[in-house]
Amino acid sequence: MEKKLERFKGIHPGVILERELNKRAIKPSPFALSVDTHRQIFNAILKGKRGIPIPLSLKVDQALGLEEGTFALLQTFYDIQKVKENELSKIHPDLSIVRKILFWDTDIHKIDWQKQCKAVIQRVFERGNDEEKKEIERFYGLDKIQEALASNKTEPMSLH
Repeated sequence: MEKKLERFKGIHPGVILERELNKRAIKPSPFALSVDTHRQIFNAILKGKRGIPIPLSLKVDQALGLEEGTFALLQTFYDIQKVKENELSKIHPDLSIVRKILFWDTDIHKIDWQKQCKAVIQRVFERGNDEEKKEIERFYGLDKIQEALASNKTEPMSLH
């Protein structure tokens, strides 16, 4: 895979393709016809609503002069990223202990407990009861909690 596309691992290939077409000042509709696909399907791919099938990815690679398999690999990396996110979303603290009202501003079932660990830890240690704090300690471990609480040291605003 080309090095310049290496940084796009995990991003939907349609978004990357749309960016590449914009950089080259290529309109999506004529390009869709040139790679022998329907405009609606191609547009859904560009918007990230559909995956890019391997036969189409090979045509796109050839039309853009990219290394063969570039967009197929990007689609694979995107699929892997989605599976990882899905698996991580199943790992969470015992929600029978943590009150929903503690996260009043969001749906507790949609929290990404790994990505938002600092915010979760700070919220629970700010507003949670002892039982909730113990559950968060069990889930994250003391090291991660101490790190998250230490990073929240902000100075109050001053006028001068």
